[in-house]
Amino acid sequence: MFGTSGIRGPVGETVTAGVALDVGRALGAQLTARGESRRVVVGRDPRDSGRLLLDALAAGLRETGTDVLDAGVAATPTIARAVGPMEAGAGVVVTASHNPAPDNGLKLWQPSGQAFDGDRRADIERRIAANDWTLEPWDGLGSRTQVDVTERHRERLVAATDAASEQVVVDLGNGAGEVTVDVLAELGCEVETLNAQPDGSFPGRPSEPTAEHCGSLAALVRESDATLGLAHDGDADRLRAVADDGTYLSGDVTLALFAADAASAGERVAVPVDTSLAVEEYLAARDIDVERTPVGDTHVAAAATAPEVTFGGEPSGAWIWPAETLCPDGPYAACKLVELAATRPLAERASEIPTYPIERGSVAVEAKTAAMERLRERLLAAYDDARVSTLDGVRVTTDDGWFLLRASGTQPLIRVTAEAREQERATALFEMASEYVEAASKG
Repeated sequence: MFGTSGIRGPVGETVTAGVALDVGRALGAQLTARGESRRVVVGRDPRDSGRLLLDALAAGLRETGTDVLDAGVAATPTIARAVGPMEAGAGVVVTASHNPAPDNGLKLWQPSGQAFDGDRRADIERRIAANDWTLEPWDGLGSRTQVDVTERHRERLVAATDAASEQVVVDLGNGAGEVTVDVLAELGCEVETLNAQPDGSFPGRPSEPTAEHCGSLAALVRESDATLGLAHDGDADRLRAVADDGTYLSGDVTLALFAADAASAGERVAVPVDTSLAVEEYLAARDIDVERTPVGDTHVAAAATAPEVTFGGEPSGAWIWPAETLCPDGPYAACKLVELAATRPLAERASEIPTYPIERGSVAVEAKTAAMERLRERLLAAYDDARVSTLDGVRVTTDDGWFLLRASGTQPLIRVTAEAREQERATALFEMASEYVEAASKG
């Protein structure tokens, strides 16, 4: 039921009102069993299907005697960061994040701001499979109260950010990230917006803020006096950026910028296994260590709970400052980039970070679990143990690059990624890795 970032899929198929109802019931039962606060902060992104799903979720929670604090349409980090201060036991956001309009989903949050871990997700699934909950009678139902949690988030971001009078273009992608615009304006920035009207059909651009989807943002920054451009996805947990010269910054470059600013010599940052070698080299030159995690911001957040880890990030656009919060906070990341741009242009900063060619693709495999097991065996036999990591899929380090093989969580595919310092070698590693997958798929 749960993927790497909650429950997500097409409305009416994977995600239904029945699923939301059951999640509400199971979560209410879990909070009761754990002796935790029977209050849950809920909200949604602008997708119209979220209205129905939020109502079903709230009904399931209330049936178990759990009080619902309804924040309405709000950014995911806004809701996640409200759980602890509102003395709630959990938070739930109805969102499909960067997925297209036909999808929706549910993300569950702990009072620390961290997403539900594997044990809590597994318990929710078990309770749903077994109908393991107790429904209250008419006089034991939980309440549903409308709350404003956005103001709390806004105030925290303003207090945590050094004021910087910059000219910024913010592409909200028709999502829920309006708090970013409000905060930057209060900090003294001149803010111009794109796709600012919340609309869950995402008419301005697809929800995921990729380079392809942010062409208008890049052009506007390039042709204006803007210091930088910022882009959110539908629920504003992600942030991607455009430098002052109109260059869309890759996720790896942005990760390196944030990490170098957040960590000091001797400290660590957490990054997933598919992060570029260039990030590790750039940080190593500053005596900053890299801890690799499985792909998914939940894994990065878990690693970021260690005291010596001062930052965690994914090249996809999820950025975590554990001293601030354990949830990916796109609006906070926007503020941090504005701070960086105020002291030195982002284009200059980015020019110092090396970039290496990366090849990405997928191989169709019906029995992907069995194929991945064969790949592990063959690659462990073919390479020295020190060069092979099975933390998430199989990652092999070579003298001049690496390749990664991971099973898709939703499709009959094994994804192949290869990187090297030279294009010819990256292509060769990618082709070799793809051949391993082809062979494993045939047994």
